[in-house]
Amino acid sequence: MSDEFYRIKRLPPYVIAEVNAMRHAARGSGKDIIDLGMGNPDRPPPQHVIDKLCEVAAKPSAHGYSQSKGIPGLRKAQANYYGRRFNVDLDPEREVVVTMGSKEGLSSMATAITAPGDVVLAPSPSYPIHTFGFIIAGATIRSVPTTPDEHYWKALDNAMAYTVPRPTVLVVNYPSNPTAETVDLAFYERLVAWAKENKVWVLSDLAYSELYYDGKPTRSILEVPGAKDVAVEFTSMSKTYSMAGWRMGFAVGNQELISALTRVKSYLDYGAFTPIQAAACAALNGPQDVVEENRARYQHRRDVMVESFGRAGWDIPSPPASMFAWAPLPPGFHNVGSLEFSKQLLEHAGVAVAAGVGYGEEGEGFVRIAMVENEQRIRQAARNIKRFLAEHARR
Repeated sequence: MSDEFYRIKRLPPYVIAEVNAMRHAARGSGKDIIDLGMGNPDRPPPQHVIDKLCEVAAKPSAHGYSQSKGIPGLRKAQANYYGRRFNVDLDPEREVVVTMGSKEGLSSMATAITAPGDVVLAPSPSYPIHTFGFIIAGATIRSVPTTPDEHYWKALDNAMAYTVPRPTVLVVNYPSNPTAETVDLAFYERLVAWAKENKVWVLSDLAYSELYYDGKPTRSILEVPGAKDVAVEFTSMSKTYSMAGWRMGFAVGNQELISALTRVKSYLDYGAFTPIQAAACAALNGPQDVVEENRARYQHRRDVMVESFGRAGWDIPSPPASMFAWAPLPPGFHNVGSLEFSKQLLEHAGVAVAAGVGYGEEGEGFVRIAMVENEQRIRQAARNIKRFLAEHARR
């Protein structure tokens, strides 16, 4: 009997977990750790959303099996959100499915549409599920850049010209996790035309749709006329409404892809707990003050981090969106590597960040910094980093 299972053998070590284990050990020993590593919102959901959860959970009838594709009211609420936010019309019955977070949606979609040996184009660096979801499903990954410049388009064309078998799926993620890069509608117009010409499905991860800054809203690929012919988009309530632990997200768009995802999910799960789905309806249909408040809060934290880290000797590019900054290693650490730098920063400064190499080979030389601590803690992190750089940077 073999103890090496096929899919487990295909998964590399989860690099991010190495620093996470060190962080847990440090906290267990009583050390104060400023955690800027994981994108875990530090605020609760709106009170009316929690109240709706409790109200529905108190009903005896609410504890049975739910609907895998999502209760009708929630699918309609998401369709209405797309109408308000992006001026996109969606059929709640055939073009919307509820997922347990965008991560589960992407992984289930990979299971639904991938055959062993298929080639999938995925960005590097990128959030691990963009690649590993398809690797688990048996696909081969061909990396393409994240930065949306002319090099990106050349990489796509080269992939189609020189890859056998030809790629069938392209994953895009803007605002990007981890790089925070964004795109405009012209990019999506060009992408839809490219996908139609090359007969490639496009899976767009828009989990950070509402965390945009400086008055520049993010765009949806589905705003492009005809995009639903080739594209599905994934969104999440984790960051928008501080509901990360609730595991609530959506896939919307192309009917064929949504049908495949819905069918696979019907075999794998019974959907989210009904009271959670009802509370998600309350979030989407109710007052949207929390969305604006969260956006303003993260933008202020961004500004504090860029300013205070810069004075500490570490210049951080200001992210235009998401809850992360994508920072090159500071002077004196360029030859250390992002994983070793993250370990040293945790050990000597008490600050946890995510090593860029954990997001793919192209992430080496960078770290991802999450804006999930308040302004006082961010300034404290900057003071700790200033001392760390003075004592440990290689001149």
